[in-house]
Amino acid sequence: MYVLMVILVLMVVWGVMIYNALVRLNNQVKNALAQIDVQLKRRHDLIPNLVETTKGYLIHENQTLQAVMQARQVAKQAQNAPKDDNYIAKVAQAEYMLSGALANLYAVAENYPELKADSIIKELFDELTHTENRIGFARQHYNDSVMSYNTRREIFPNNLVSGWFGFHQAMSLEFDEHSFKQAPRVDLSI
Repeated sequence: MYVLMVILVLMVVWGVMIYNALVRLNNQVKNALAQIDVQLKRRHDLIPNLVETTKGYLIHENQTLQAVMQARQVAKQAQNAPKDDNYIAKVAQAEYMLSGALANLYAVAENYPELKADSIIKELFDELTHTENRIGFARQHYNDSVMSYNTRREIFPNNLVSGWFGFHQAMSLEFDEHSFKQAPRVDLSI
């Protein structure tokens, strides 16, 4: 009788330990996603300043500037959407589109010598490049957290506890080939 009680107590303690570890890792995933959101917001906040500052130089490139602002708006909407099962995919798609629009702006900007000479614009481009790097680091931390959580959730006997308490698989944040893998390089030196 005592042996059975000891086994039962050990199983409960074991289940609580697994449950607490999964909660800790799940919260780490949520925190890592929140850090990406912070960096994306920073990126979205920099873009209107960049567009407004370059607008005077890029008079004939209005379509490029509009594309950047439209892509920014879509990205902000995706970021502000409810964090459901499709949240990660929506954010990745919207940020990929924004990265493409920014790449076009960078390419256009390099064709304007007077734009290259403006120190404010150079600072904005540098700040945006720095933010792209921060997004990359935050994304890597998030994906590492997701991998740790998913591994812990799936291994036996943890999968018994995770299934019982509804710990679902977390999705990695993957971008298309040209998005975020490398920060844009802009040479604004004369």
